[in-house]
Amino acid sequence: MTTTAPAKAGSEPVTAPQDEELTVAEVATDTTALIDERRHPLRAANGRFVRAGEAATPDADELPLDRFLDREISWLQFNERVLQLAADENVPLLERARFLAIFTSNLDEFFMVRVAGLKRRITTGIAVRAASGLEPREQLDQIAAVSHELLDLQAKVFHQLVRPALSEEGISIVRWDELSDTEHERLGNLFTDQIFPVLTPLAVDPAHPFPYISGLSLNLAVVLINPRTDKEHFARVKVPPLLPRLVVRVEPAGDPLSDAHEARFVPLEDVIAAHLDQLFPGMEVHQHFTFRVTRNEDLEVEEDDAENLLTALERELTRRRFGPPVRLEVEESVDDHVMDLLVRELGVHDSELYRLPAPLDLRALNVIADLERSELHYPPFLSRSNPDLAPIERSKTGDILASIRRQDVLLQHPYDSFSTSVQAFIEQAATDPKVLAIKQTLYRTSGDSPIVDALIDAAEAGKQVLAVVEIKARFDEQNNISWARKLEAAGVHVVYGIVGLKTHCKLCLVVRQEGDGLIRYCHIGTGNYNPKTARLYEDFGLLTVDPQVGEDLTRLFNQLSGQAPKSKFKRLLVAPRTVRTGLIERIDAETARARHGEDAWVAMKLNAIVDEEVVDALYRASRAGVKVQIWARGTCAIRPGVPGLSENIAVHSILGRFLEHSRVFLFGNGGETEAWIGSADMMHRNLDRRVEALVRVTDPRHVDDLTALLRRGMSEDYQHWWLGSDGRWNRSHLDEAGEPLADVQGSLIEMHSKRIRKARRR
Repeated sequence: MTTTAPAKAGSEPVTAPQDEELTVAEVATDTTALIDERRHPLRAANGRFVRAGEAATPDADELPLDRFLDREISWLQFNERVLQLAADENVPLLERARFLAIFTSNLDEFFMVRVAGLKRRITTGIAVRAASGLEPREQLDQIAAVSHELLDLQAKVFHQLVRPALSEEGISIVRWDELSDTEHERLGNLFTDQIFPVLTPLAVDPAHPFPYISGLSLNLAVVLINPRTDKEHFARVKVPPLLPRLVVRVEPAGDPLSDAHEARFVPLEDVIAAHLDQLFPGMEVHQHFTFRVTRNEDLEVEEDDAENLLTALERELTRRRFGPPVRLEVEESVDDHVMDLLVRELGVHDSELYRLPAPLDLRALNVIADLERSELHYPPFLSRSNPDLAPIERSKTGDILASIRRQDVLLQHPYDSFSTSVQAFIEQAATDPKVLAIKQTLYRTSGDSPIVDALIDAAEAGKQVLAVVEIKARFDEQNNISWARKLEAAGVHVVYGIVGLKTHCKLCLVVRQEGDGLIRYCHIGTGNYNPKTARLYEDFGLLTVDPQVGEDLTRLFNQLSGQAPKSKFKRLLVAPRTVRTGLIERIDAETARARHGEDAWVAMKLNAIVDEEVVDALYRASRAGVKVQIWARGTCAIRPGVPGLSENIAVHSILGRFLEHSRVFLFGNGGETEAWIGSADMMHRNLDRRVEALVRVTDPRHVDDLTALLRRGMSEDYQHWWLGSDGRWNRSHLDEAGEPLADVQGSLIEMHSKRIRKARRR
């Protein structure tokens, strides 16, 4: 079968033959089409997309019923783009290995949360037809079909592209049978000394029921034969998650790992499998296969019924380990009777079974991606201090607060250093004797957070410190509980926001006594207060002493810690009340301008856009002639380029060494560009079930910077993916000569470096 991607203006359709042997071009240029007429209930008819069997009768006054792409499939397409980077030979080799690991982690979370949630809603009878028109069961069927195809493709990318390329660089993942006798002996000693003592073999027989299989654990299914009775027995051995998944064997033996030496990695499960006879003495090990289960790990906490949210969440975290299975991955060579046993005992359906070549769970490739081989990584990058935070006199140390008093500072991480800006801002406030209070939201932070330490120092110094800790941040709940208790013990006022809403906004307010009264220093960001992710995630943050922003943050923190439901804001849009309505008002204003013949445009950069009201507002704008540009990293429900609906809408996506994470909203505003940044994506959960905040950026320099960034991200001169009207993403990364196009993130690194050099010369 061949699949043809839709042609972009001025280009020819790309055909990707699906042969047994995978080539880089088949993945990096145009992967298998994930949505086709066999699996998607939408078809093109007279320029309008309708459900199969419906008549195509476009009405200029109505929006077509099937104008939304399915969000679940769109997310899987995002993960497909990650996989394309893993297959791209122009990406440094060890980064390709990391993208394979990221693909696995992403898909794990998708099943644990999105698929599990959909299944739960179906079981409880509360699932409804998706905005895309798909019934819940149809969504599950499509998810299964696309996921099977993606996992098969991931296996091919690893085995046919990345693994051979690693081997050429002296980095090998070798199986037990490929090792020498000497290596067998060394690993045997390692097994006896360090592995055997922590293994717990579990037999299955009338006296031993089938064991509980924890989510995402790697396991060995072992078939044993009793030599006295010839009776077959089944046992399970869990691969210990606290031991390194890949055992490093370096040649020459005994030398430390370095660029000059070959790195050979042996999967831990292979070492265990080779010594199963020591776990089952007196039994004959007949067969063994690896398998892995994914479980529902989406939390449900009834806040209204919980006397103490912290206690309720801790209780729910304990329950999480026992969620029902949503996926079973098995080694492709597994015998049918062993597979049938696993399927029966775990209660999974055929569509939830994935047979894959070993090794399973390619998150293990992070170990290889961390190798110190500089020539196989992206070029070194070091964040620099934003020049607006530099001291006026070079001989003096930086005074962050003084810099903010001089002018608003717009930060873009990781190009601007987080540690010398946001972290330094909070640390300086914590030690400044004139600072009276610090108020801070914490959604996700690092395990050794200097932000938390600074808040503790401030509280111990007698300052009023408020921390709004969102302990329900998915998969960071346990960390946040620990930090909440640590903050409370130090005297910090810890609150958990508003019942029924997650506090997702990124805010810090510092109140300082100065000669002319109290001054409020503010930080509003698009990313978390986490120094580690700030080196990997692209985000914006605004530092300002603008009185309106200070007043807005004071009111918002009062909402979060007390009772102030009717607060009004001047320079903020705050969900769940005004983010959606505020943005739609501005989109509609552009629509009105276009209808009056004026120049009108809208540009957005975000992680996801699926909210139907916002998307419909953009469709109406497009029909009126507004130029709409969407830079979406992940999920996108918009169907661009449909005549009479969205021919004025263009959608791009950019992935690379940094995770594009910022949210930026720009409006033409009759020639006076209006710019907003903040924490909210255009999703129901962000707009209806979270406290989110967007702040208007007013400094003309910063508005120009944001406009230039969006222009760069939507340019045809840089590598990107573009979304076609049929719902497929198409990659544009090579010029007419077949050479790689410029990289947006690489160009930003260079641009920020030039800005620093220019500032130093002043």
